[in-house]
Amino acid sequence: MEATAKKPFWKNPLWLLGPVLLAAVLYFFPPEQHRFYPRCMFHATTGLQCPGCGGLRATHQLLHGQLAAAFHYNPMFIVSLPLALCWGVAWLVKRRTGRDWLRPFRHQAWLWLLLALVLAFAVARNLPFEPFTRFRI
Repeated sequence: MEATAKKPFWKNPLWLLGPVLLAAVLYFFPPEQHRFYPRCMFHATTGLQCPGCGGLRATHQLLHGQLAAAFHYNPMFIVSLPLALCWGVAWLVKRRTGRDWLRPFRHQAWLWLLLALVLAFAVARNLPFEPFTRFRI
């Protein structure tokens, strides 16, 4: 018997089914009206907002084309989406061609910078004065 070669996952369109189904659920069932979405444990225990708080609501608003409303719920999430898209494209290019576009960004300083930005956002969104109170959910 001859062994069949396993197809890479990105050549199989079924891997898209999960994200498409999740997006459909998020599109038709707003997070502020339905209780089956996960709740933020950090917010539930401390009353403060973590860097991810509002991400589901922001995604729901993006799926409906409401960029300003999505930015209101979680500005860091919205700003990071183009970066995540670039990372995904670079990863796919590396898988297909072997060219590593992300190599200059593998230095640990980038990870520390990202951590500092996330922590700064977490602190800033919980400050009790303008303009930071605008981004509370």
